[in-house]
Amino acid sequence: MKRATLATLIVLLVLLVDQSLKIYIKTNFYLNESVLIFGQKWAMLRFIENPGMAFGLEFGGVIGKYILSIFRILLSIFLIYFIRELIKNKESKGFIAAFALIIAGAIGNILDSLYFGLIFSDSYHNVATLFPEGGGYAPFLQGKVVDMFYFPMIKTHWPEWMPLVGGNYFEFFRPIFNVADASISVGVFIILLFYRKYFMKPKEDKNAVSTATDPS
Repeated sequence: MKRATLATLIVLLVLLVDQSLKIYIKTNFYLNESVLIFGQKWAMLRFIENPGMAFGLEFGGVIGKYILSIFRILLSIFLIYFIRELIKNKESKGFIAAFALIIAGAIGNILDSLYFGLIFSDSYHNVATLFPEGGGYAPFLQGKVVDMFYFPMIKTHWPEWMPLVGGNYFEFFRPIFNVADASISVGVFIILLFYRKYFMKPKEDKNAVSTATDPS
């Protein structure tokens, strides 16, 4: 499979799964509603919305949301340019696939900001409707990101003898995330695990490294 085809398929597949699941959750769940996955209390779908960054983090209100959305768009443009250079230089397919995952995740959350506020009603006290009369709940670039995966595997308290946190409640894994967040995280993990040497090599040595490590 050609590198460009591989990258395109990864991006389209991640976006399809990410957006389909978000639309399903948005139109079938009440805000903060939870459903166990395969009956497991440590794995569930929990519908939340966040106006900010990945894993439920927030950033600076309305102005911060505009800044974050524009930053995501610019970052995605840069990543698309970068992956085109990787394809042109015939870098490893694994390296290109990792960057495609990051691009897909970035675009997935950008799309929420771009159009979710325009086409959905809000989710407070009711299940959202698609294309509501009177318009959506937020203007362009102000849509909220839909998150749903919640894995509270450990719920406990820190031992009393521990300094600073002794007796405090502890939960792992606490952040609630979506497919786009997971795609970014997996892409970054793959790069850090297998391809970080690419960024540590002098520019003139990169072509030699990619030629030597390219399995195709």
